[in-house]
Amino acid sequence: MHETDMTKALIMTVQAWWASQPERPPVARVYLTVGQFTCVEPASLQFAFDVQTQDTFLDGAELVIQETPLIAFCHACQTEYRPQVGLRYACPTCQAPMDDIRSGRELKIDRVEYVALPTSVP
Repeated sequence: MHETDMTKALIMTVQAWWASQPERPPVARVYLTVGQFTCVEPASLQFAFDVQTQDTFLDGAELVIQETPLIAFCHACQTEYRPQVGLRYACPTCQAPMDDIRSGRELKIDRVEYVALPTSVP
């Protein structure tokens, strides 16, 4: 379950950003993009996030995961296609092996949304 280590890295990255903020606002949501070809299981990542953020600065924050599909490009056919992860990676038209991945390997933090703090009225 490498999602546990990935979640630790995610928390450390967000914590570094959060610590650099002058007001350190409470984090409401962390938006993450996960490609289908990363071998990351979103449900496991969600579980690890929920467990590892308890009693931390991210306690109560929501992890929003957006999956991106695996898309490959066949140079012989000059077309994009969607390989079936774990089943079939060759071009469905000419059977050329997959060698140009256009999408599906992403694993990144898109953005962090925080709770706006009330401003004081003079």
